[in-house]
Amino acid sequence: MGRKAFYFDMTACIGCKTCQMACKDKMEQDYEPGVFYRHVDTYETGKYPNVGRYNLSFGCNHCENPACVASCPTGAMYKSEDGTVQHDDSVCIGCETCVESCPYKAPHLIASLGIVHKCDACRDRTEKGENPMCVDACVMRALDFGEYDDLTAKYGDDLVSDLSVLPDSSMTTPNLLIKAREIAVSEDAKQMMV
Repeated sequence: MGRKAFYFDMTACIGCKTCQMACKDKMEQDYEPGVFYRHVDTYETGKYPNVGRYNLSFGCNHCENPACVASCPTGAMYKSEDGTVQHDDSVCIGCETCVESCPYKAPHLIASLGIVHKCDACRDRTEKGENPMCVDACVMRALDFGEYDDLTAKYGDDLVSDLSVLPDSSMTTPNLLIKAREIAVSEDAKQMMV
């Protein structure tokens, strides 16, 4: 089984949300307002006059031990051969156990359909050797997608999966590699959504 991952360069991201909108446009996300499979959050840290700011772009992390797959009673959420976490609409009953169990809040109930959807890593594109839409849309080239080991080799060994604003990676082992800014990983950083 493969191990696909997303890479995110926090030092390059300007918070423009182009990746978020490209994902929304591509997936149409069933035209539900406020549903984003990839989203960009902006955080402030510190106390005046020593403040900092950083952005975080993330969606489904296609975890090695996905809580959504473990909790799904019908098998609608499953781990595919390429290592991504996929969803089978035909067996989804819309019970939302995956929504409740995912620490990253990646799956979303699409009320108009009565089923759950999530990022599928643009499987229709990646199967043809193309990048997910969010990766190609990023104007700062802060996103990448590929085999976990290839991304680690390409971007270095100092990548992290844990930040002060993310769940502990030991919960699901996310396939998320982040080139982090120091303020995002400091223990005493006080963050606030803006």
